Amino acid sequence: MESNYRICNQCIMDTTVPDIVFDQDGICNHCHDYNDRIIKDLFNDSEGQVRFENLIKEVKRRGEGKQYDCIIGISGGVDSTYVAYLVKRKYGLRPLALHLDNGWNSELSVANVEQVVKRLDIDLFTHVLDWDKFRDLQISFLKSSISNIEIPTDHAIWAVLVRTAAEKGIPYIFAGNNIVTESIMPGSWLYGSKDSRLITGIHHKFGKEKYRNFPKLSLFSYVNYFLIKGIRWVPVLNYVPYVKQDAKQIITDELAWRDYGGKHYESIFTRFFHAYYLPQKFGFDLRRSYLSALILSGQVTRADALSEISEPTAPADRLQEDKEYVIKKLGITPAEFEEIMNAPLKLFSDYPNNDRIWQRLNWFVKIARQWIIRVK
Repeated sequence: MESNYRICNQCIMDTTVPDIVFDQDGICNHCHDYNDRIIKDLFNDSEGQVRFENLIKEVKRRGEGKQYDCIIGISGGVDSTYVAYLVKRKYGLRPLALHLDNGWNSELSVANVEQVVKRLDIDLFTHVLDWDKFRDLQISFLKSSISNIEIPTDHAIWAVLVRTAAEKGIPYIFAGNNIVTESIMPGSWLYGSKDSRLITGIHHKFGKEKYRNFPKLSLFSYVNYFLIKGIRWVPVLNYVPYVKQDAKQIITDELAWRDYGGKHYESIFTRFFHAYYLPQKFGFDLRRSYLSALILSGQVTRADALSEISEPTAPADRLQEDKEYVIKKLGITPAEFEEIMNAPLKLFSDYPNNDRIWQRLNWFVKIARQWIIRVK
């Protein structure tokens, strides 16, 4: 370990984060950012509960006479499964569930999704990406040598949700992203997925296949859908006491859900991305961010988190198996894969992007965040 290595005295974020900063007490900037986030974005107190209950009444009122009153994304993971459970069982809403099939679902993921929609009696729409073209897009991102090679999938999920909501006249999207498990993620580790210009730029540079039908949202699309059409994004898990282990137990008991053994491991590619690609190529272990959020939300102890992070991201045979599967499925050679893994590291800013514009549009994000809070 490097002599200048440091780790936060409160969470477990460390100097593998390029831009981490520590205060005089050895507390990192991510801990301070977390404290700011819970003030702005966490509303699970009594006042928040009242406002959220009023929002549910408004969702039901606006959905009267319609087949669905809201949309949910479902991946088969903990967060989205628990959202489906809450929306249908606790709040009595009539959701349409959307699932994106990008070709990487594990058998367990498929089984979990099937169990959830069956037991909750929810209609499911699956958007299937064109595999040959999406494969070319994924290879392009691997060749780009940026850290967040999951941007195409994450962007497509969000685009399909928003577009479907607009097409069907459903103004509410209930989402599973939340403060208590996902609020600590350094921008230097993962650039966000909303930048469609970055997707186009990387694919244009490295791709071979044109992908005109890939679901994307431009800057104009965001303004059109959220400000003009009035679609509302509802991070439901920020409005309820969300304890990860309790949620797992509930969906296991009620929906026959089965655990994947890691956050976002329902996708084979995502598992490879978290457990192999990022640690091997960049030295980033995303478990640090998720565990740190759980420490700050009081759901795990720092000692337990340190113990968990000391273990490998996955067993050696699993890592090798996933690596070989990714190589085969993408249709690249082992030599091409090693060339990708050994290529110089790049930043998203090395490619065309709209980051500066998004930075200037922080007001837009704030408005979107406030929509639900304003419900009295």
